[in-house]
Amino acid sequence: MTTKKTMLSAVQPTSRLTIGNYIGAVKNWATMQADYDCLFFAVDLHAISDKRGAPELRDQTYRTVATYLACGLDAEKSTLFVQSHVPEHAELAWVLTCHATMGEVSRMTQYKDKSAKHGDSIPMGLFAYPVLMAADILLYDVDLVPVGADQKQHVELTRDLAIRMNNHYTPGWDGKDPTKVKPALFRIPEPWIPKLGGKIMSLQDPTKKMSKSDADLKATLFLDDTDKDIEKKVKSAVTDSGSEITDADDKPGIRNLLTLQSVLTGKPIPEIVAAYAGKMYGHLKVDTAAICVDAIRPIRDETARLMADRGYLDQVLKRGAENARKRAAMKIAHVYDKMGFIPKT
Repeated sequence: MTTKKTMLSAVQPTSRLTIGNYIGAVKNWATMQADYDCLFFAVDLHAISDKRGAPELRDQTYRTVATYLACGLDAEKSTLFVQSHVPEHAELAWVLTCHATMGEVSRMTQYKDKSAKHGDSIPMGLFAYPVLMAADILLYDVDLVPVGADQKQHVELTRDLAIRMNNHYTPGWDGKDPTKVKPALFRIPEPWIPKLGGKIMSLQDPTKKMSKSDADLKATLFLDDTDKDIEKKVKSAVTDSGSEITDADDKPGIRNLLTLQSVLTGKPIPEIVAAYAGKMYGHLKVDTAAICVDAIRPIRDETARLMADRGYLDQVLKRGAENARKRAAMKIAHVYDKMGFIPKT
């Protein structure tokens, strides 16, 4: 039994991953593998809340896993799998659905944003999405959930559901006083948001988060972009009035380029700003483009190599799913027992 704390995170395989996904999520995951018991997976069940064809979903799921590996995730150190390969995710989601309220789920910001695009025909899966995400987390007694700032609300819902069910199904549980805590039904997870780079902004509208679904392809750096595409996108990035390169609230475009440089090179922003004293925006764009090319090229090339070897990817996913299912089966059996279900024979 591992004594490490458990960390879990995932990405929906709905489209190409971006440099924002890499900086805000996968890059951090890779560095945490040595210190945490890590589970990483592609949430293909979440992906069908946005209808797509079977060949597209299958290819994107493989590509997500290949990109994970290309970004430094190690299948020997972490559990890497696909959500639909572990049916307990859907089982626990139904249990949590029965303990969630319409009000708290409808308050989720992402639901409000995405449902507005559907008019009166809002998919039920879009509404239940955060509850399935809660099941993803609670199924593995997770301690830490690395998330972007826009996902923190979902972890807060997860915590609320865990506390509610602990209070109901673990008599005597007291989450406020650790000296009185009995073994609870669920562990209460904590969100982890990187201090820098947790939110990379659009290259065309630096007041908005960079999105893999942005209609303007110039706004987003994808992890499979060519060197030429990366250079063109960064050099055409929207900047701000004035000419001084500073890290200021009224210069979101410049701040975004400085953030990209900082998280990819490891240099603090003040040091980067000092290096551009007396220089123009063009110098910053040229250098940022080169840094982004150097960061994306090896990921792109390794992803392409792995995508050509589906047999290897299947082996990785099979091994990861077997490990995840063992843990998930134990948890769902424990939950069912506490809730009063008759044990399977």
